[in-house]
Amino acid sequence: MSATKKKTARPSGRTRTATRERSRNPGIMLSSTLDEVAQAAKVSTATVSRYFNAPHMLSPQTALRVREAVQQLGYVPNLMAGALATSRTRLVAAVIPAISQSIFASTIQALSDAMVEQGYSVLLGLTGLHDENAERQLLSIIGRRPDGIILTGTALGLETRRLLKSAAISTIETWDLPRDPIDLVVGFSHEAVGRALAAHALDIGRRRALVVSASGVRARARSSGFSKAMLEHGTPEPVVAFYDGVARYRHGRSAVTDHLLAGGRPEIVVCSSDWHAHGALDALRAHGMRVPEDVAVVGFGDLDFASELDPSLTTVKIDGRLIGQQSAAFLLRRVQHQRIHEPVVDVGFTLIRRASS
Repeated sequence: MSATKKKTARPSGRTRTATRERSRNPGIMLSSTLDEVAQAAKVSTATVSRYFNAPHMLSPQTALRVREAVQQLGYVPNLMAGALATSRTRLVAAVIPAISQSIFASTIQALSDAMVEQGYSVLLGLTGLHDENAERQLLSIIGRRPDGIILTGTALGLETRRLLKSAAISTIETWDLPRDPIDLVVGFSHEAVGRALAAHALDIGRRRALVVSASGVRARARSSGFSKAMLEHGTPEPVVAFYDGVARYRHGRSAVTDHLLAGGRPEIVVCSSDWHAHGALDALRAHGMRVPEDVAVVGFGDLDFASELDPSLTTVKIDGRLIGQQSAAFLLRRVQHQRIHEPVVDVGFTLIRRASS
């Protein structure tokens, strides 16, 4: 009598792969479902969905149970399925010229905090300083169909602006008050900043001015506003030194040095960035000039180090967090189909007077 050979079923390729993964990651189930997460957390499937889409609606205890179940099972939600069903991607794109522009950090952080709390992800796009790069980056972003695009410090050409207007995506321009908005605006007038700085210079009796400015349209608007206001009051025409690219310490230092060596005798140095002002302060000190007795210095941005300089820096403060929070509020109202009666919000600015002027 011949022995019967017992056949052992061989696991499929998918099962073998899953088995290998579990051996490397004990307790993780790669094929876990929403139902399994709900069972593990002892909540409903609706509660699990809410954890991903509206986490603020869950109590801390419930959110913790769901999070632990998600981590234990290795569950990853299928966001594409939800996007197809609702026409919403829960993705917001924040666009800035360069990550080194820390002046925008508070805006991006506040925006991210508010949107993540509502179940959104924030994609950071860097356009660089050239129009063609900005258009290429924005084309890529539009192709992903985000629920909103926030433009922060990005100057766009007419064609790119037309592209955004036709894309039917909520677009918020921040840190400016454009004359022809694409959609929504949260910002302030750069020309008004320049005029306020001129009023300050005249108030402290300074008429001969050196302006150290970045070459971007917003910095130029502040420079122009300052120069026009000074000339309207009969002062000598301000000398303006423009520098391309991101504002650097060395720009302020070299501008002041070159101006002094050429025989200039400024009574005030107005800078388009606190970084410029930092360099200006050191250049004036190196040439034996006292601040503010001989020359006053004013910056822009109220960066972290401005109050710590010697002397502490007079500067213009912009409430970046407020800009980010208002931008998030605009987006959330849009996705909830609420009407926005005031699409342009002017957050204003504050001149902080310190020891340098």
